Amino acid sequence: IATAWYAGWHASDFPVSSINWKNYNTLVYAFAETTPSVNSITLEGSDPDVLPGFVSAAHQNGVSALVGIGGWSGSAYFSSDLGSADNRTAFANTLSNFVQQYNLDGLSFDWEYPGVQAAGQNVVSPMDTSNFLAFLQEFRNTPVGKKLILAASVPVSPFRDAQGNTSKDLSGFAKVLNYITIMDYDIFGSWSSAVGPNAPLADSCAPTQYQQGSATSAVNKWMSTGFPANQIVLGVPSYGHSYRVKSSDAFVNNPTSKLGLSSNELAAYPPFDQNDQPEGDAWGGSAGTFEFWGLIKGGFLDEQGAPAQGIYSRFDSCSQTPYVYNEDSQVMVSYDDRASFSAKGAYIKQNGLRGFSMWEAGGDYQNLLLDAIRLSIGF
Repeated sequence: IATAWYAGWHASDFPVSSINWKNYNTLVYAFAETTPSVNSITLEGSDPDVLPGFVSAAHQNGVSALVGIGGWSGSAYFSSDLGSADNRTAFANTLSNFVQQYNLDGLSFDWEYPGVQAAGQNVVSPMDTSNFLAFLQEFRNTPVGKKLILAASVPVSPFRDAQGNTSKDLSGFAKVLNYITIMDYDIFGSWSSAVGPNAPLADSCAPTQYQQGSATSAVNKWMSTGFPANQIVLGVPSYGHSYRVKSSDAFVNNPTSKLGLSSNELAAYPPFDQNDQPEGDAWGGSAGTFEFWGLIKGGFLDEQGAPAQGIYSRFDSCSQTPYVYNEDSQVMVSYDDRASFSAKGAYIKQNGLRGFSMWEAGGDYQNLLLDAIRLSIGF
C-alpha cells in the first residue's frame, strides 16, 4: 500500500488537483469527526465540499478513496458511540449511510485513543478496546461493511485492555481489519524534556531515557499481539517539530560557535526552552511544526532538501532522522528527510510490511520524500 492522508482543511493551499495520483494506490481524506449523536459524523472541520471531488478524482486515477474517522480532535465520542450494543448498531448504520453517500471504498478509524485520554475532551471507558472490536465485527458483517477496506490508525503501543494494561492479544482486530497504520511520529515534541526524533526508525540504540518509541519497537509490539507483518502499514511524517535551543546547548561540549570554539557538531538530545515555542510554517503556526516544504521555504533546507548554507545539521544514525539548527534564530528542527524515508522504505521491504502512509499528502516538496520511500520499497 502506498497511501497518505489528505487534509481537507488544507484544500485551499493544496487542492485535489495538486495531488500526484501516480504515487498512491490509496488515499485517506481526513477527517470525519464523531459528534455527541451516534447518528451523525461531521466533516465540518475538513471542507466537506471538497470530498466529492476528491473521491471522483481518486476513482478516475484508479486510487481507492477512504475517509478517516476521528483524528486528534475528532475522537471525543467514539467511546460513547460504541459503548452499548444499541449504539454500535446505530453507529454502523451511520457509517454505512456515509459510505454510500460519498461512494467510498473504505474507512480508516483514527480513534485517539481507546481507553486513553488524548485531546482532553474525550469520553473514555476501560471497555473501549473490547467495544471497538465488537463494533468492527458487527460493521464488517453488514452489507456495506463486507465490501469495504477497513483500516485503523494506531499508536506505537498496542491498545489498552480493561485493566489499563497493554493488550496481549489483538488478533481479533486482525481478522476484521485489512490493515493497521502505526503512527510513528510525534514521539518527541514540545511536551518532551529534550529535543528528540519526531519519527525514529529505531530507538533501542538510544540512551534508555530517550527510548520513547520507534517504528521497529512498535511493529514488534503489534506483531506480538497477533498482527501479521503484511497487515501493518508504517506511518511516516512529512513534517518536523521545532524547538528554541540556546547556542550554548546546541553544540557538543557547549561551545560558543560564533567565536570559533566549536567543531560545529550539534549535540544529541539538547535541552530547549519549553516556554518559548518557535513559530512553525504557514500550516504549523503556533504549534511550531514545519512541513518539508516549510523547511525549504523557511531557509533550513535547499531546493534538493539538503541543509541550506549557514544551517548546522546532524543525522542521527540510531533514529535515522536529521536535525537542523539556525544559530541566529536559535531554532532546531527534528524532521524526516529523503534518507529517513529511504531507510524506512528499506525496513518496510525487508520485514514484509504492507506499505507506508504519509501524513500528509500536501507536506512533501516536489515528491522528494515520496520518491525516496517508493524507490526503496520497490513501487
